[in-house]
Amino acid sequence: MAAPPRPSKSMVICTFFGQRGGSQSQSHVWFCVQLNRLSPKPSLLLELSLSTRSLVQEMRSGLLRIALECSSLEFSSCPLHQVPVWSAFCNGRRVGFAARRKPNQETREMLKKMESITVGAGVIQEFMYMRANYEWVVGGANSQSFHLISPDDGPAQELSVFLLRSSSSSVS
Repeated sequence: MAAPPRPSKSMVICTFFGQRGGSQSQSHVWFCVQLNRLSPKPSLLLELSLSTRSLVQEMRSGLLRIALECSSLEFSSCPLHQVPVWSAFCNGRRVGFAARRKPNQETREMLKKMESITVGAGVIQEFMYMRANYEWVVGGANSQSFHLISPDDGPAQELSVFLLRSSSSSVS
């Protein structure tokens, strides 16, 4: 009997960013995955319906798990990075949706300004950001995850994002 396939792992740059302040509807969080920080085109760009303020509050707890779920019935033949819409959960609570986006001019300018930033958190103009190295784990065609790599090599993974294809997802 053959052993199950082992997940593949690699390192990527992930950035959370969003407008600081502003109303809930204006300050959605964006999640960007780049193979390297100089890459002009993200391999994944998602807009979450979670506000920047809410994300910051969740991060204060020290543990953040974002699960993005799509329906296997609707998106069975679509690679996970190409799924257009997701149900979004933050620390086990439903927080709305996430939508795959193409970078607009504002997003491209933001990423250009961040090229020199390897890891860190801060503010650029009206945007808050948090950028770090993440371990990208491909569990198979129906699951991928991104786990924050602690800069001090500590064992705790305090921030993870999961992409899951589920037969019970309620994306609608």
